[in-house]
Amino acid sequence: MPAFIAYLVSIGSLCRKEFLALLKEPSSRVILFGPVLLQALLYGYGATYDVNHAPYAVLDQSRGAASTELLARIDGTGVFKREATLNAQREIAQVVDRGSVLLVLHFPSDFDARLAAGQQAPLQMILDGRNSTTAGAAAAQINAIVATYNQSRGSAPVVSVARRAWYSPNLESRWNMMPALIAALSLIQTLLLSSLSVAREREQGTFDQLLVTPLTPIQILIGKALPPMVIGVAQATIILLINRFWFQIPINGSPWLLYLGLVVFTCATVGIGLSISALSLSMQQAMLYTFLLIMPMMLLSGLLTPVSNMPESLQIVTYANPLRFGMDLVRRVYLEGAGLREVAFDFVPMLMTAAVTLPLAAWLFRNRLS
Repeated sequence: MPAFIAYLVSIGSLCRKEFLALLKEPSSRVILFGPVLLQALLYGYGATYDVNHAPYAVLDQSRGAASTELLARIDGTGVFKREATLNAQREIAQVVDRGSVLLVLHFPSDFDARLAAGQQAPLQMILDGRNSTTAGAAAAQINAIVATYNQSRGSAPVVSVARRAWYSPNLESRWNMMPALIAALSLIQTLLLSSLSVAREREQGTFDQLLVTPLTPIQILIGKALPPMVIGVAQATIILLINRFWFQIPINGSPWLLYLGLVVFTCATVGIGLSISALSLSMQQAMLYTFLLIMPMMLLSGLLTPVSNMPESLQIVTYANPLRFGMDLVRRVYLEGAGLREVAFDFVPMLMTAAVTLPLAAWLFRNRLS
């Protein structure tokens, strides 16, 4: 037991040294937390995006000539791709929650009968508000197709579109962007801090002193990993508070599940950063490697365009990107209120990344220490 306590004390001393190196200067504290606050506000007010791919599902309970003709017009645009034909209303929530479709069109059983009887026929359009800008553009396209169909019927009763947006009632792009930034913005400095950790020791000449301490490679790994993880979670908390109290975006899921996902995501990110740090011979080299990774990780995460829009080869590459799954988990828990069973798959690639990169960093430390 005393040996275990001494083990923890050694790790605590190294963590304290790392925190002091990061936070002792006022300018360092500003750099750690100021940009996150500023970027969150800038993205919240200024970032929008659009994509053209619009997968949809249809629940046609009418199965008449009018619904068939309207669906043919939609399929013929080239903008929409039918991913599923549903058989019951309970299947609507399943396809939307999985993110496999952007919208669902529901033709009620009396759709054709109403038109034939000279009455207005409702068409329900259910949108995935998590992709608010894309959903808004798709809804506008559907409205235009329905308007053209109505004109073709002349003075006959028209089809009316009833639109519902799930997870973002007003289709505000901010509701999609801001929860994703909880993971995306914290990634940048977490990856940078962890990648500079060992490189800074070498450049400042303290790495040799670390070699002669009784610390094991595992202790060094834990001592180097914990401070960036704590700062990463703290930065994510700042963005979370901005989302909730500044932009008034309600959180629908469990905060505990959200933070569990953030801890696993940060652990995977720190593993990548420490591997870079162990390989780098200088801080400049570590920074170059880090910035080389950050842009592809952002582009392949689904932050700006859905992963489903990317070529299949790139979609495979995204499985090595913890940001993709960290953002998906945060979005689903925050906006959708998803539980552990719904987001369990997101944990798997992040845990696998941590399981590969952290032992790799420890192995590199051991070789540096030998």
